Amino acid sequence: MTTVSSGTGVGPLLRRWRERRKLSQLELAMRADSSSRHISFVETGRSRPSEEMVLRLAEHLDVPVRERNALLLAAGYAPRYAETSLDDPAMESLREGIERLLQGYEPYPAVVVDGTYTVLAANRGIAMLLDGLPEHLLSPPLNAMRITLHPEGLSQRIRNLREWRGHLLAQMERQIALARSDALRELYDEVAAYPLPEPAPESAANTAADDDGLEVPAATPYFALPLQIEHDGRVLSFVSSISTFNTPMDVTVAELAIETFLPADPATVKYLQSLTP
Repeated sequence: MTTVSSGTGVGPLLRRWRERRKLSQLELAMRADSSSRHISFVETGRSRPSEEMVLRLAEHLDVPVRERNALLLAAGYAPRYAETSLDDPAMESLREGIERLLQGYEPYPAVVVDGTYTVLAANRGIAMLLDGLPEHLLSPPLNAMRITLHPEGLSQRIRNLREWRGHLLAQMERQIALARSDALRELYDEVAAYPLPEPAPESAANTAADDDGLEVPAATPYFALPLQIEHDGRVLSFVSSISTFNTPMDVTVAELAIETFLPADPATVKYLQSLTP
C-alpha cells in the first residue's frame, strides 16, 4: 500500500467530485465495485489508486473528460485523453461529418459550439438570424451566449426574451455545476449582468405568425419552450435540441455541442422553406 500526502494529490479532488455529486463513500464504492474503506483511504491519501481505479471512479462520478486528465496527473499518471484542434488533419472526418450535418439541416438553423459557447461552425439558417447584428459581436471568436443575450445582439429581436434568457442561464448553471471552468463562470457573470428590458404587455409565448407574418394566437400549446424571434417583419418560432458525442476519447470532441433549431409552428416551416433555392 502506497501512502501519499492527505493534503495534495488525487484524493481531495475525488472527494470534491463525490461531494459535488452528492454521493456517500458507500454509494460510490458500490457503483465502482470497490469498498467504502478503500474509497476512504484514497480520499485521505492513505492509499494511491491505480490508473484503472482513477478512471473508473471518474466515470461513475461523471467527471468531464478534461478533468479526468487532471485527476490522472494528480495521481501521478500521464493524461489519457488528447486535446486535438479541429484544424488538425486527424479531425478531417469529424469536420466533414459536422459540415454535412449542418448543411443537411438547412434551411433550419444549426450551430456547433465548444464548452464555453465559442461558435465553431454554423449553417446559413444561423447566418440568416444574425444578419444585421453589429460587427463587434460578429468578429471572431463569436460566442453564442454573448450574441444571444447582449443588448445589441439577438436579445432585441427575441419576443420572449425573459423566458429564453432564464432557460439559457439555467443551462449554464447546470454546466458550471458539472465542471470546474473559470472561463464558463466568467461568461455567465458577464451575460447575466446584461440589462433586461421591460416585459412586453402580452407574452409572445401565446402568439404565432400567420402566412403574412402577422401575430396570431397559437392554435395549440408548444411542446417545449420556444425561441420566438423577429426576422424580416415576421415572428419565427423554434425549439432547440442539443447533441453531444457518445463516449468521447478526446477533450475537444467531449466539449463539442451541436444545437439544432426545429420550427415550432407551420408558419415558420413555410417561411423558411420559401427561402430555399
